[in-house]
Order: sequence, then C-alpha cells, then structure tokens
Amino acid sequence: MTSSRFPRKGACRCGRIEIEVTAPPLMTAACHCRGCQKMSSSAYSLTAMFSRQAFRVTKGKPVKGGMKGPELDHFFCPSCMSWIFTRVMGMDDFVNVRPTMFDKPEWTRPFIETMTAEKLPWVETPARHSYEAFPPMEDFQKLMREFAE
Repeated sequence: MTSSRFPRKGACRCGRIEIEVTAPPLMTAACHCRGCQKMSSSAYSLTAMFSRQAFRVTKGKPVKGGMKGPELDHFFCPSCMSWIFTRVMGMDDFVNVRPTMFDKPEWTRPFIETMTAEKLPWVETPARHSYEAFPPMEDFQKLMREFAE
C-alpha cells in the first residue's frame, strides 16, 4: 500500500460534499454484486474501508440513496448524485468509501473482490483474494493484517 500524509481529502463530482480521512484504509475491495453494478453503472464498485473514527464529511450534507436500510445505507451528494460512502449495519466501526472520491485516488486497487458469483464473465481485477459472496467475519482480521503489511 502507498504511504500517505494525513489527512487526505476528497469530494463528490460537483464539490458540494467534501470528505476527509485521518488514517489509511483498513482494506480495499471490488464488489461484483448486481446492486453495485447497477449503482455504479459499471462492472463492479470499488471500496476503501476506513474506521469510522478516521472518516468524516467536512462540507455539505449527504443524502441516503440506493439501499436505505435495513442492511446498509448508501450516501450520495444531493446535487450531482455521486455515490460517496456506505455504512453497513452491524459493522458500526467501519465506513466503506468510494476511493475515486479522493483527490489522489491511490486506494483504488482492490485487495479483495467479493460477490464473484455475480461477476460479469469478462471482468478481471488484480485482487489478491476472491470470494463468491462476502468473506466470513472470522477472515476480516487476517485480511486487514495482510493488507496493512
């Protein structure tokens, strides 16, 4: 992983929502589920997972869109509708941020890929680990340690 100075800043496409992180991501991922394909208008969505304490919105007020509970909430800019971050219920310590929102999108390379059972047949990623669904909860600590190395 590329080392960086913190805080790191980012914004939605129109700049009305600004975000900041004060620590590196815990892990990066590509999700191939049909929901992410539809929301991103692409083959998959990219995620950089941050501790909730390391992430904050510094300007504007994001709105919920896409999935709005009970399992997760997606947050968007109300003006340009950029998908900025996701909060997953039951994983209150984490925020999944779209890494392309950062001014320097160095965290876009996925370390894991999830939901490959729904992956489009022509898609390839450089992810080190691949899961047909989501990784089992007991794998997360090991994966985050490996990613940090």
